[in-house]
Amino acid sequence: MIPVGDVIVSIGGTMWHMLLQASPYMVLGILFAGLLKVFLRPETVARHLSRGRFMPVLKAALLGIPLPLCSCGVLPAAVTLEKEGANRGALTSFLISTPESGVDSIAVTWALMDPVITVARPIAAFVTAIAAGITVNMMGQGGHGIGGRSCACHSSCCSDTDGRHGTVPEDGFGAKIWASMVYAAREVWADIAGWFFLGLLVAGIISALVPEDLMARYLGGGVLSMLVMLVAGIPMYICATASTPVAAALVLKGASPGTALVLMLAGPATNMTSLTVVYALLGRYAGSVYLVFIAIFSVVSGLLLDFFYVYFGISAQAVAGSAGEAAPYYVQITCAVLLLMLSFRALAGWIQVGESR
Repeated sequence: MIPVGDVIVSIGGTMWHMLLQASPYMVLGILFAGLLKVFLRPETVARHLSRGRFMPVLKAALLGIPLPLCSCGVLPAAVTLEKEGANRGALTSFLISTPESGVDSIAVTWALMDPVITVARPIAAFVTAIAAGITVNMMGQGGHGIGGRSCACHSSCCSDTDGRHGTVPEDGFGAKIWASMVYAAREVWADIAGWFFLGLLVAGIISALVPEDLMARYLGGGVLSMLVMLVAGIPMYICATASTPVAAALVLKGASPGTALVLMLAGPATNMTSLTVVYALLGRYAGSVYLVFIAIFSVVSGLLLDFFYVYFGISAQAVAGSAGEAAPYYVQITCAVLLLMLSFRALAGWIQVGESR
């Protein structure tokens, strides 16, 4: 039996190492997310998502890929787009591509895993979103849904749907840049900080306690591994950023990269709470397309990714984290300290919300 002290040290060491690797890319990711939020007007976006069966779906998928919204935060954003006239196919596409990806999660994937899975993640999200959205529109489900605001979560991400953060300041370009930095620090990071550190904690626990042979036996690749991860990921609430350190720890312990990809696609896009709102927003048919396409395309994407690694002789364990280690140590330390400082306010907000419930 491993001494408790050694387990705690191992968990803490893994969390700190992953934080150092991810922090420079996380800072860049949330800053870019702030720029998107300040310069992107919801009403302008919605005008491109209303007419046609194909182009609105394509535009919605492209829009959703960089946005750093979780499966809860994307719901009120989708309601805003729906009220502005976006059709159901576009909404379906947006609801899939947005939580499965994001500039923050892409950056962290690059830092903690490797370039192959970093590229595969947004591509899989994009293809899934396009296929589901076009299917909804082709089957005559392109009308509008509930037409009103509904949100099943209590996070601060649900309070950002009235356009106030999406409104560009009127007093110059410098003010816009400053507003984007403030939004990145106060809103974007506040929404994901708790989940990110929870992901680091789970990654540390996996690293310290899960035997490698057990992981390789059950999650080492193949359809069964994908289905096991799919069953675990669909009801789970975990945002795209938080799922990344967990996926990285699974890969380092022997899980196949394709199995990890299933977690990073299905986990952020689905959970039992948000699915009820998705069905209310999209309707029963489109909601079913949403869930079924996520399940099918996640598994297929995982299998294709594993085939790619095997065909080209790439070891996911060997290259994991190599990009994150490329940043100079002083940059890692500076960004890690910055994120920790920003996290005090964010985590205090989480505690206050928990106490009020």
